Order: sequence, then structure tokens, then C-alpha cells
Amino acid sequence: MAQSDGVQKAFVYFAADSAVILRHSQLLKGKEAIRKQYESFPQKGSKLEWTPDFADVSTSGDLGYTYGKYMLTSTDSVGHTTKNEGVFHTVWKRQPDGKWRFVWD
Repeated sequence: MAQSDGVQKAFVYFAADSAVILRHSQLLKGKEAIRKQYESFPQKGSKLEWTPDFADVSTSGDLGYTYGKYMLTSTDSVGHTTKNEGVFHTVWKRQPDGKWRFVWD
């Protein structure tokens, strides 16, 4: 979804209502805060790539996590390209409707 519809749409869609994201030493709490954070994110000219190095799920099947490397490349309106690389850690929780949503990123 991040590739086809943009980073903002993907992060908002896969966030649980109570999800928390840590960005630039700031905690963004809840889906609405996440949506607002990514509103100004360039939807065109941005590419998010990530590769999980590890994933695990609890024996009860309702909580899991992934971690690995990511690269975010974005190009602004004047053609300046910025690359941001790092490590991600995401905690996923199965919701009452059976869908997986992240609760921490």
C-alpha cells in the first residue's frame, strides 16, 4: 500500500486506533495524530522500502513483532532527493475483527 497509495495512507490504514509511533523523539499517539504527522509528507516522489529481518508471533496468535531495515527516498518539487535509512521495529496486534494492525512503530 505504501508503494501504490502513498506512505500516509498505508500508515493510517494499518494503525490500530490506539497506535503509537515514535518519530524524531516525539510520540504520536492515536490514528488521528499519525494521520496529521503524515499529511505534509510528500505523497508523490516518495518511496518506502523495508525488509523484515525477523518476525515472531505469540503462541496465542494475537500479538507479534517485526524488525529490519528500511530506506525512505523522497524527491521534492525542485528535484532534490533525500534518503533516510535505519532500523524499524513494529509491534502488531490482532484486532477484534481479526485484522492485524500495528500498535507501535
